[in-house]
Amino acid sequence: MSEPSYLAAVRESYDTVAADYTALVKNPSELDPTSRAMLAAFAELVRASDLGPVADLGCGPGRVTAHLAGLGVPAFGVDVSPKMVELARHAYPDLRFCVGTMTALEVGDDALGGILAYYSTHHTPPELLPVVFAEFHRTLAPGGHLLLAGHVGAGERRRPVRAYGGHPVSYESYRLPADRLAELLNQAGLVVSSQLVQERDEELKWKYASFLARKPATAMPA
Repeated sequence: MSEPSYLAAVRESYDTVAADYTALVKNPSELDPTSRAMLAAFAELVRASDLGPVADLGCGPGRVTAHLAGLGVPAFGVDVSPKMVELARHAYPDLRFCVGTMTALEVGDDALGGILAYYSTHHTPPELLPVVFAEFHRTLAPGGHLLLAGHVGAGERRRPVRAYGGHPVSYESYRLPADRLAELLNQAGLVVSSQLVQERDEELKWKYASFLARKPATAMPA
């Protein structure tokens, strides 16, 4: 399958902002209590199922990958940006990081015990999310778990000109309703077990949602 055209903009933009992104974005230990709790719950589910490693998709500089490893989860990172992968490898030489895309993962069928997509699918055009979620389903082992988290909204599309220290970027961002994301996960054959929405307040600039989902251990009836 040929690479979707939007990925070039995402790759180039994050290569450009990588150093400032790493300096500006919070460490997992600095996240709000709810976000930390969702990561901990995901790690506990993956450890209990013991079905294989976790792929942190859109891993950026690798901090959340390392956080999962610290919670006892065998994790590796994948990112479309070679510069982000370079920074992750330098910061965490004992962990595995590779360049790749969520639309065509270089992972075998049923190979993963878990997938983390942490603020990493919002650059995907909504019409291509079924392709991404189908890859999640393909690569998760039966009984495997997914944690998807990110910005949500009323279907807005944003085209920022500069980001992370004022660097020029060319990607687009999409904020779909939380219920629409849950619907797309279900349509991909992933069962949503928890859906948590965090409203904007004095600390949260945007509205966020987190989803815990799993691939059924047995095939779902048609």
